[in-house]
Amino acid sequence: MATYKSIIAYDGTDFQGFQRQAEELRTVQGVIENALRELGWLERSITAAGRTDAGVHARGQVIAYALDWRHEIENLSKALNANLPPDVAVRQTEVAQPGFHPRFSARVRRYSYTLISTPVRDPLRERFAWRIWPEPNLEAMEAAATMLVGRYDFAAYGQAPSSDGHTIREVFRAQWHRKHDVIVFEIEANAFLHHMVRRLVGAMIEVGAGRVKRDEIRELLDDPQLRWEGRIAAAQGLCLETVIYD
Repeated sequence: MATYKSIIAYDGTDFQGFQRQAEELRTVQGVIENALRELGWLERSITAAGRTDAGVHARGQVIAYALDWRHEIENLSKALNANLPPDVAVRQTEVAQPGFHPRFSARVRRYSYTLISTPVRDPLRERFAWRIWPEPNLEAMEAAATMLVGRYDFAAYGQAPSSDGHTIREVFRAQWHRKHDVIVFEIEANAFLHHMVRRLVGAMIEVGAGRVKRDEIRELLDDPQLRWEGRIAAAQGLCLETVIYD
């Protein structure tokens, strides 16, 4: 019996989030655990680096599980993928280091958020991006993003994952850039609050649209009693890109 670490990618469109919920609800955790049971997995639950919301995607979700696997390790990913639906895939599997936990061992998490700006619907791309119009001012959003870097209480933009958890997070990088005909926001932090990235994106878009002043971003960081009351960016634009460990 060994503990394995797998990197998972999924299209979150047709899932009710990552975390297993009621039996009738389709979740990423649920389908992964079903695939593991086909291989003789006996644990009650896998562990994961994070719990993405309904509609949120991932390229670099990390899970861990104990399994009595007696074949070559490269065949474990193949065996899991053979039992997974088309919208989930195991990208890589390795034996985990002693004491490894996908969430608590993580040092950096990176998310991306993708925008497309066009007056007409774009059905082929809107599965993985949020369409907004008119296009916000990218320079204004870039300036707002620089204010996020550092260690702050982000209570205005999200909730702690547990009732007794704190809301202080350290952001290492926050940057908007244009990539071909889309606008992409990338953010790296030691951890994130629930809905934190989507609220931050929503706030910065309001800055780019001229409806909110950049200083209001700072005011919400300086006073954790305040709350972002504006819109939250749509789930489909968000993707968990990677989780970094020591």
